[in-house]
Amino acid sequence: MNRNILIRLVIDLAMTVLMLVVMAYHVTGNAIHELVGAVLFMLFIFHNILNRRWYKTIIRGKYNVRRILKIVVNLLFLVSMVVVMISSVPISRDVFPYFPINNDMIVRQIHVLTAYWGFIFMAVHIGLSWGTIINAVRKMTGITGMSRMRTIVLRVLAVLIVVYGVHTSFERDLGSKLIIYDPFGSYILDNSAMGFLIDYLSIMGIYICGTHYALKFVRSEVGKD
Repeated sequence: MNRNILIRLVIDLAMTVLMLVVMAYHVTGNAIHELVGAVLFMLFIFHNILNRRWYKTIIRGKYNVRRILKIVVNLLFLVSMVVVMISSVPISRDVFPYFPINNDMIVRQIHVLTAYWGFIFMAVHIGLSWGTIINAVRKMTGITGMSRMRTIVLRVLAVLIVVYGVHTSFERDLGSKLIIYDPFGSYILDNSAMGFLIDYLSIMGIYICGTHYALKFVRSEVGKD
């Protein structure tokens, strides 16, 4: 495998894991949340440096559904992450304790809202590149042939992940967290680290699978024309 592709995959995987960790604020506590967030921010900058050529191609070439969606999602992901990082400084208590503000509620609301939206955009971003990721994994593992049984098992697994993801989205009231941040809300479901990980991975699965198969459907429909 190309070395640059491998480095990008490792960085993307690390960013995904760290994103899940920073989302688990009520499991990790504030200090770990801020430290991991700082590392995530540095990886995010490095990720954009490695993919800087992509920004130059935005205004070039032809536009199709996949490309338009990718541009919109990537830019929204970029904006949400930048806002998250900027808003984290004045409300920091451990990493940046020298920038206190008297009334941080509005900044905290912006920080949490954009973090949840960034989480969703990240999942859609992964879904847009899922085919490329799978091909890279196949090359790494030496899997070249097609297996009908493996395909069926993976699709059944995807359905189960999505079903559970929809269920846990309601359980964790994710919809309201994307609209308004309630600082006095209940987080009783966040006490288990493993439970949190499973739940949020399944929520990611909704958007990864949904984006991936939606693009496959669009391609098949375009191919019929």
